[in-house]
Amino acid sequence: MERTLGIIKPDAVAAGHTGDILAIIERHGFRILGMKMLRLRQEQAEGFYAVHRGKPFYEALVAFMTEGPVVVLALEREDAIAKWREVMGPTDPAKAPEGTIRRLYGENIGRNAVHGSDGPETAAAEIPFFFSAAELL
Repeated sequence: MERTLGIIKPDAVAAGHTGDILAIIERHGFRILGMKMLRLRQEQAEGFYAVHRGKPFYEALVAFMTEGPVVVLALEREDAIAKWREVMGPTDPAKAPEGTIRRLYGENIGRNAVHGSDGPETAAAEIPFFFSAAELL
């Protein structure tokens, strides 16, 4: 079994898509080990996205991720990272296949509804950013 982090971003939460996205997650065989709704503070968003510091989109990304509540999820299943990325679809909703979360609920490349870890090392760092071991079922 593999674990990955998922985030339902402020755009999807504000639009009322949290329940629909959670249903898609469960329909694709993910077990939700941890889930919480929170509002990222500036410092949290800057720390979480530190890998992008200095890139042209960094400031806008931090501002977006702090504009409203998010739902963070620790997910588990076989091949969780690859499967979650498949279910999310490409970063640009316009290029995402029908039925993917970003195609269904993403507005554009910057406001694309969800986040997911891009590899095992990233997942191993991202999950504990939001969850202690005691919080994971």
